[in-house]
Amino acid sequence: MVADLQPGEVVIAEKIDRISRLPLPEAERLVASIRAKGARLAVLGVVDLSDLAAEAQGVAKIVLESVQDMLLKLALQMARDDYEDRRERQRQGIELAKDAGKYRGRRADPKRHAQVIALRKSGHSITRTAELAGCSPSQVKRIWAVEVSQAEAVRMGAFREDALTEADAMAAADQEGTKV
Repeated sequence: MVADLQPGEVVIAEKIDRISRLPLPEAERLVASIRAKGARLAVLGVVDLSDLAAEAQGVAKIVLESVQDMLLKLALQMARDDYEDRRERQRQGIELAKDAGKYRGRRADPKRHAQVIALRKSGHSITRTAELAGCSPSQVKRIWAVEVSQAEAVRMGAFREDALTEADAMAAADQEGTKV
């Protein structure tokens, strides 16, 4: 979006939290890149002094621009703090639910897993598999890791019943005792 901006255009954010998910330095860089293109950022609920600053001259212009920057930074930081507080409360709630045995996380999608496995087995890259399956590359990696580890375990015989007879177990124990 920023690359397509033209001088004089206005970027409208419905709420400050649409920008606040970024840490403050990154949000400030985003705002600076919008301004560098000659565009303006308008956020509903944040006082916009840019029209007044454009008409002002001298010290008044500098003061109005500084106040506008301060108000935007303050709003961004408050929204970011609110975002982080919500995330922390969510994490605490999930932890409590896990401790109570009520939280199991998101259920696996067997169709997507089968699709990812089929795409990877047919030779598609992780990125291409993610695009075709409609998921993230990290999810493809997680699904594929489980598939590969299960296949490796089967190949190594981990799922075979290798039960020792009682006599075999006793003989092994006797050999361990005599090696001292």
